[in-house]
Amino acid sequence: MGVIVAGMTAREWTARDAAGVLQVPTATSHKYSRGVVGLRTGSPAYPGAAVLTVEGAARAGAGMVRWLGEPEVARLVLHRRPETVTGEGRTDAWVLGSGVDARSRPDEVRAAMLGALRSGAPTVVDAGALDLAAEARGPIVVTPHDGELREVRIPLGLGVDDLEGEDPLQDRLRRGFDERLLVARETAVALGGVVLLKGAVTIVAAPTGWWTAVRAGTPWLATAGTGDVLAGAIGALAAAAAANGPIDADALGPVAATGAWLHGHAGRLASGVAGGEAGHPVTALDVAAHLPAAYAAALAAS
Repeated sequence: MGVIVAGMTAREWTARDAAGVLQVPTATSHKYSRGVVGLRTGSPAYPGAAVLTVEGAARAGAGMVRWLGEPEVARLVLHRRPETVTGEGRTDAWVLGSGVDARSRPDEVRAAMLGALRSGAPTVVDAGALDLAAEARGPIVVTPHDGELREVRIPLGLGVDDLEGEDPLQDRLRRGFDERLLVARETAVALGGVVLLKGAVTIVAAPTGWWTAVRAGTPWLATAGTGDVLAGAIGALAAAAAANGPIDADALGPVAATGAWLHGHAGRLASGVAGGEAGHPVTALDVAAHLPAAYAAALAAS
C-alpha cells in the first residue's frame, strides 16, 4: 500500500525493505562483528527507560549492549539483562536521552552525551538529548514525537515554536501527512541527519531528500515506554551496520526505518492484531519481547 503525498504515491517501508537491512549471523560472526551499542539512557527519576532501551537493543540483535550511567540504575539493568556490560569500551553506535529530563539533567550527564555526539559514531537521539542533536559530528537519527520536535528545531535556528501562547509548529503538524513530511524533511536538512517523526504513520527523512513512511504499527503501541524500546532497537541496527564499515546519514535512514518497522510489527504481534483481530493492551516489555519474531517475519519476506 502506498501513501498519497501531493498527488504522488510514495512506497511504504515494508518487511522486504527491512530484510534488506537486517543482518543474519554466519559461522564467522562474533559479538563484535554484530555490533556493540552503547546507551546513556534512563536516570534515577526514570530508571525504567534504561531497562527498556537495553531490552530493545538486546532483542533487536545487538552483539553486545553497553550501558553507562548511575550505579543505582545499573543494578536494575543488570537484574533484567545480566549480559549487559556497564563499563567503558568499544562502542559502534550510541543511544542517548531516553528517560532523561533535559531540564534537570546533571552537567556530567550532559557532558557524557556531548562526548558521544562528538565521537563520530552513529547516534540515536531521543527525549532528553534532543536539544543537543545539533552538536553531532557523525551520522545521527533523532526520534521525537510531535511535542518533542521543537527541541531539535530551535537550536538549529528554525524558529521559536511557542510564541504568545500560540504554537505554529503544532499547527503545522496537525494539517496532515503532507505538512508533517515537509516539517520532517526541512528539519533533516537543517540538522544534517535523519529525522524519525513518530506517529500513527512514522516518517523517516534524511538530509539528502530520501524519505519513507512506516505504517507497520498499531494504536495499541500508544503506551508508556514503547518509544524507549524503539530507540534501543534502532541503536542495535546502527551498531550492526557500523561494525561492518562506515555509515553515513543516507545509510542511517533505511536503518531507522527498519527499526521502526520491527517495532511496529512487534507491537502488532504483541497486541494480537497481526491476524486482523481487534487486539488487546500491551506493555513496552511485551513489544520488546516480540522483536525477535518481527525480525524473523522480515527475513521470511525477503
